[in-house]
Amino acid sequence: MADNSPRNSIPFEPGQKKKKKQKKTPQKVNNSFKSSQKSQKGYRDASLNAIPDSVSQRMVRRMAIFSGIPTFLGMSSFFIFYWVVSQDLLDIPNSIVGAVSFGLFGLGVLGLSYGIFSASWDENRVGSWLGWQELSQNLGRTLNAWRSTRQEAVSERERKKAESQSQK
Repeated sequence: MADNSPRNSIPFEPGQKKKKKQKKTPQKVNNSFKSSQKSQKGYRDASLNAIPDSVSQRMVRRMAIFSGIPTFLGMSSFFIFYWVVSQDLLDIPNSIVGAVSFGLFGLGVLGLSYGIFSASWDENRVGSWLGWQELSQNLGRTLNAWRSTRQEAVSERERKKAESQSQK
């Protein structure tokens, strides 16, 4: 459910719910001009829902930082532990090596999601370095969209159930 206030809306977020189109009988049209107009209109509609380049680049940078660093540390931890054990500096059990590397790889996976949600989804606003405010705002938008989609699915199921009972 998208808020219509200019402060909470983002450029690529749809403003209104799209209504379902009525099914029409297929008509064969050989006019290439009409088909090119339709494809251009579809392209314009798709570009309204596409993520702008500046926002996607911001997301990629954040994902590379918040996921890349822990993943690199997770891979290098194997070599570091091997070097420590081979030099007889410490006797490290295999379970510790596995737990540390697993934890670092887990942080890398979480960093992917954090990189997306902590980036500012507003094309003209960069946001803060850590992105706490953007994270809460973007998670709120996502949760509201999930709730509205779920509510629509429930109401659609109820409508279909009522229609099938009325036909009997």
